[in-house]
Amino acid sequence: MINPFENISKKNINKLLDLLYADVINVEKNSAVSKSIIDNNSIGIIVEGYLQILRTNYNGNTIIIDELVENNVFGSSLSYVQSNEYEIIAKEDSKIIIMDENLLLNFSEPNKQYYNQFIKNMFQILGDLMKEKNERIQIITKKTIRDKLLEYFSVTRKKSGSINIYLPYNYSNFADYLGVNRSALMRELKNLKEEGFIETKGNKIKLLY
Repeated sequence: MINPFENISKKNINKLLDLLYADVINVEKNSAVSKSIIDNNSIGIIVEGYLQILRTNYNGNTIIIDELVENNVFGSSLSYVQSNEYEIIAKEDSKIIIMDENLLLNFSEPNKQYYNQFIKNMFQILGDLMKEKNERIQIITKKTIRDKLLEYFSVTRKKSGSINIYLPYNYSNFADYLGVNRSALMRELKNLKEEGFIETKGNKIKLLY
């Protein structure tokens, strides 16, 4: 995913952020991004770190809805984070730029080249995000755990061009990502391994089919 400030000089980045009254906030590991920030028609850009958007359902089960890494974008109009069921948790110490969506869309000097470049970058990022969300839907809507895994492997293999898949999270988080029970996930991974579909070593999965 491209940097939101791609092809914009540092000087013009500072100008843009000043004109948009953007704030830079730091979120400590295992802390939540304040709901007041999320609920205020804001757009967040991850400068550093790793965050997860989590949803806790009425049974108390937590599901990973999305993962946010450097250059990712989130906001109240981009997801369902305004609902009380959702929260954004920093899995590492993180730095985020927060800007007002209304100011961004109603910028008073739209002819400035660096603003136009920023909007162009943002549209590309949003397009990439939509593609990722569609891939996630494609995976989690499969009926069985095996089908979810095989779909995940297929999507990841196409993106990376490699038979080696490195999970970006531990198996508990992987189960949350797929929306399945961790023990059931581990059983299915064991079955796939015994049947010669995969080899596993830590967070590395090698596809054999």
